[in-house]
Amino acid sequence: MSVKQVQVTFDCAEPVRVGRFWCEVLGYVPPPPPEGCATWDDVNFEQGSWFACSDPSGVGPRLYFQRVPEGKVVKNRVHLDVRVVTGLVGEERLAALEAECARLIPLGAVRGQLLLADGENESCLNMQDVEGNEFCLD
Repeated sequence: MSVKQVQVTFDCAEPVRVGRFWCEVLGYVPPPPPEGCATWDDVNFEQGSWFACSDPSGVGPRLYFQRVPEGKVVKNRVHLDVRVVTGLVGEERLAALEAECARLIPLGAVRGQLLLADGENESCLNMQDVEGNEFCLD
């Protein structure tokens, strides 16, 4: 049996807030509400206990955000690389990383360390989402 799809799941305190942040970052959209419900507010589940979104082009994985009682206490073991500057190098790459960072900060992202190209890897920028989950702009 081969894997057909991958879903990335985030444990978080505020699934709707974190999910909407990632929708803005990636251009993802939440699914339509179930049949018989005009909006997600009409669905009978614990309000705000989860949120899901997907790539409207169908290429990227579905993201699922679930409420958990414990907070984040250590570095992520897995993180997303947001590939916004693929193919760019040097100053052009740095400028594009900075421009994307400037777009994400008003959404609640926190800038981390800029890692400059080292001959083996291109430059990337470490960041955190609205609940402190690390991700890279790459």
